Amino acid sequence: MKQEHLKEILNIEFGLDVTNIKSLVGYETLNYRISTNEKKYVVKVYDYDLQTLEIIKGESDFQKHLVELDCEYPAPIPTRSGDDFFVYNHNKIIRCLTFLEGIFLAEVDHTDELISHFGSTLANLNIKTRDLYIPSLQAKQISWDLSNTHWSRDNLVNITEPRKRSLVDYFLLQFDNNVRPIMHQLPSQIIHNDANDWNVLCADNKVKGIIDFGDAVYSTRISEIAVALSYVIVEKEDPIHLCEQFLQAYHNTNPITEKEIDALYLFISARMCISLISSATSRRLDPSNEYISISEKGYWSLLDKWITINPIEAKNRFRTACGYAAHTPKPVSEILKLRHQNIPEALSISYNEPIHMESAALQYMYGTDGITYLDAYNNIPHVGHEHPRVVAAANAQIAKLNTNTRYLFDPLQEYSEKILAKFPAELNQVFFVNSGSAASDLAIRLSRNYTNRDQLIVMEHGYHGNTQQGIAISHYKYNSKGGKGKIKNIIEAALPNTYVDGFTNDNTTTGERYATNLINEINDHNNIAAFIAEPISGCGGQVPLAPNYLKTLYPYLKEKGILAISDEVQTGFGRLGDYFWGFEMHNVVPDIVILGKPMGNGHPMAAVVTTKKIADAFNNGMEFFSSFGGNPVSCVTGSAVLDVIEDENLQDQAKRSGEHFYKLMSKLKSKYKCIGDLRGSGLFLGIEIIDPTKKGYSPDTKLAKHIKNEMRNHNILVSTDGPYDNVVKMKPSLCFNEDNMTHVISTLENILNNIT
Repeated sequence: MKQEHLKEILNIEFGLDVTNIKSLVGYETLNYRISTNEKKYVVKVYDYDLQTLEIIKGESDFQKHLVELDCEYPAPIPTRSGDDFFVYNHNKIIRCLTFLEGIFLAEVDHTDELISHFGSTLANLNIKTRDLYIPSLQAKQISWDLSNTHWSRDNLVNITEPRKRSLVDYFLLQFDNNVRPIMHQLPSQIIHNDANDWNVLCADNKVKGIIDFGDAVYSTRISEIAVALSYVIVEKEDPIHLCEQFLQAYHNTNPITEKEIDALYLFISARMCISLISSATSRRLDPSNEYISISEKGYWSLLDKWITINPIEAKNRFRTACGYAAHTPKPVSEILKLRHQNIPEALSISYNEPIHMESAALQYMYGTDGITYLDAYNNIPHVGHEHPRVVAAANAQIAKLNTNTRYLFDPLQEYSEKILAKFPAELNQVFFVNSGSAASDLAIRLSRNYTNRDQLIVMEHGYHGNTQQGIAISHYKYNSKGGKGKIKNIIEAALPNTYVDGFTNDNTTTGERYATNLINEINDHNNIAAFIAEPISGCGGQVPLAPNYLKTLYPYLKEKGILAISDEVQTGFGRLGDYFWGFEMHNVVPDIVILGKPMGNGHPMAAVVTTKKIADAFNNGMEFFSSFGGNPVSCVTGSAVLDVIEDENLQDQAKRSGEHFYKLMSKLKSKYKCIGDLRGSGLFLGIEIIDPTKKGYSPDTKLAKHIKNEMRNHNILVSTDGPYDNVVKMKPSLCFNEDNMTHVISTLENILNNIT
């Protein structure tokens, strides 16, 4: 509509002699600020339809209902005929509203006093409209209503950066799982629903007006609070603090229920998610409109911070602000006592002060104590704790079909093709089981069946499972406290550890030397079925097998008919950064590969990959069957893990984070002599702790344990391993980024500063 034409309509229908018109930005309407010789007004022009007409009537009724409040609100200017709007030519609706002067909340300092006044102002608005009944607003349905977060999921794909998309998806998943089931229990009423910092006017450190009722809707009252707070806390060092100021004032004026308070953390996150999805969608449709993404940058920063805040801490601080008692967890001593009543103490617990965990999110874990722990240790949630894409895949399939491999179902074939595509062509057969231990057992069965031999070569300090067979081939177990020693059909290979054995000047020679020594040792044996080893020995202390060790050994094994088994339970699926599988770093191809741990991101699944020739030989009349191996839920879960690794470029993320580790730790190594060695690749890393005051190799178990527990006390999870338990190890989820690594290393430096 041309401005001259609009001037004419405003004069004829509203009796306004317009002297100036200025366009204002907006989402779905044309907005103008107009001036006469006496006053300013806001004019809104809508496309006509009956639903919009009824909603506009409802908005006007809502606004007129607020006239007695201290705060200012736009009031409809009636037409000459007394209506609150004018329908032009049956295709446009024109409204005129009073214009409010003031400074936007977005343009002033958010002092405690101002935010408290904001809370009480919004509380008074909600009291005034608590029993208001406006049919058109009761029936109104919009995507900005937090009751309709599921509507936004269809547009989640418009967030093009996979990591950001997963972050939003995570919070939407938590909202669906924890809030939606109780939504009907929360107080509801007509709310403004858009008290953002560009709709709130301030003067003298107080809120003087609230504008723009276009999103007014019947919804949960806590949504009103969540929308307001989600804007107030953007770019704040302590976002919870301003929430406390707002909530205390709101609650003192208009009491909030405990259920509302406990849901608020996720309501705030849901508003951020809807806004970010809306911005991404609008940008795709109209890249030139800067208004649509005005708050996007701040929201991404806030969402990154929000996930580091333990939901329990947020709930308790919100509760305290409103005068409710904080949720108090059971003492850890009581939890331990209950655990030991039913759970054998053979199941060990990490840290001198055990942690009672409540939930987790990507690279973070949340304790019942309200503390957020940065998880640099748990490698099973490979793509991140509770990754929403993996959770969604498992949930959808378990609600549809879960059975065993005696039936035909598509997920089995689809996943087998997808996982085998990651291997060299000759490794084209896969057996699915449900644990790495079961996979190790099966790998040994396959090798003995194929070769008709019995002996096995195992690596010093190696670990391959908790079954009887797994322990029998795990030097780490049978040679440790409680172990019964090596059985007669086991041959031990010395771990080619270049650091401990001093061959640091010639790594190639080291690998060849160890391989040659082993070859000479086994040359007279003719009953060896297989050689099994991890490409990097985890329990050995994150020790990569020396370069050229496997390259020298594998051809000999092949010549002698001895099968090569690569245990990729810890090193596989892109964890090493430069390589998807650990055997690739040694430029060899094994005969059998064992998969486990990260395969299902916490869902229990594992596999053995081998050649058709070995698999065919196993088809000897004795059926192989795993009750849970290869079930549909496992298959779609594993498939989702592979998709996330690829779509979020997590292998490269592991590489970058690992390189950042070496960059930072190299400086620490030169400064602190207790750091003997740095090793590993990608996000499979070890820091060897030694006593530099002693001659020769002197592992410092006590200091390594101290570091582990001090890191825990600084809310970072790492562990220790190795023959002397003196290697601090890190193997976090692949979403662990450079900033996370910087935090870990700076914390380690602070700990070392305090003891040296």
